[in-house]
Parts: sequence; C-alpha cells; structure tokens
Amino acid sequence: MLRVGLTGGIGSGKTTAAKIFELLGIPVYYADDEAKRIMNGDETLKSEIQKHFGDEAYISGELNRAFLASKVFNDKWKLELLNSLVHPVTLRDAADWFSKQATPYAIKEAALIFEAGSTKDLDHVIGVYAPAELRIKRSMERDGVDRDKVIERMNRQMNEEIKMKLCDFILKNDEQELLIPQVLALHENLLRIAEKKISVK
Repeated sequence: MLRVGLTGGIGSGKTTAAKIFELLGIPVYYADDEAKRIMNGDETLKSEIQKHFGDEAYISGELNRAFLASKVFNDKWKLELLNSLVHPVTLRDAADWFSKQATPYAIKEAALIFEAGSTKDLDHVIGVYAPAELRIKRSMERDGVDRDKVIERMNRQMNEEIKMKLCDFILKNDEQELLIPQVLALHENLLRIAEKKISVK
C-alpha cells in the first residue's frame, strides 16, 4: 500500500481535496484532528505539556487550546518545544493507522508534512496550491479573522513556493482549474503506481 501525504498552506483547500479522495473510497488521516485527540487522551503527553507549559494547559482534563496558542503564537522556541512533544506521538499514531488500511493507497492530510519530518514515512506527497491572495480571502471568510491575522499565520508556515517544489504531485485549487477532475486523474495515477509496486514485489 502507498502512503501518501497531502499538504498545503492555510486556505489552500487541502481539506476539500481530502474529502474528494474520501468520496473515492480512499481513507484519510487528518493529522490536526488526530493531534487534538491525542493531546486530550495520551496521559504521558498531557503530563509533558503541563510540565513545560503549566497546569493551565488543561481545564478539567481537556486541552486549553486558547491558553496554549497564546503561549506559542509569538514564541518560536516554545512552538518548537510543543511540536517536539506532539509530533513524535502523532507520527507513531499515523504509522499505526496506515498499517491498518487495506486500500491501494491511503492519505495523511497535514499542514506540517515537511516541518514535522513525516516524509520519511511516506511514498509520495501531494501539494494543494492556491495563490496567496485567494488563500488570505478564504481564511478570512472561514475563520472570521482580519487580513493581518491570516498573514501572520501564513508567515509562520513554510514558504508556499518551496513547499510545492518539495511535493511529488500538485493540485491547483485556484478557482481557474476545476479541482475534482484533477483529483480523479491523480487518483487513477496513484492506483497505477500502487499496482506497479505490488507487481514488483
């Protein structure tokens, strides 16, 4: 089975692309959602987060996302510290999830595929691309935040041009080219690649 990553910057539409793959019967691991689940359920991780960020990181056993975000938003060192605690646990969880899938390929959707070091466990990475202005507009509408907030968040992510160059496949979600036909074509391509991999074995 092929292990495929799906990534893109804020507002690129990677979740939309992931949902289309799901409609085609391809299982998708949503890294951000799973990280939240693990941060709430893994007692060892919870203890480590509280040790480094204080008891306020959790309220009645539930992750205090607002508090934690306020701690790491403008502090690169603290953000790296948090990621160093969370990423290894989520990488193991994703690897375990992949091992249970029976389809020709499965997808891990994550904003930080490259930053988290996930690529070593993946066969291919799909990038979802959209121009910066369109990403800003989408994010403002989706999250109800102003332009400066979106740009601030974008600036904390890997440069989009560099990210796309690192990807094996690109889906353009720029409202100029239709996304569904691109996903359908890539789906067929990945099925062929998966079949070849099996035949080689």
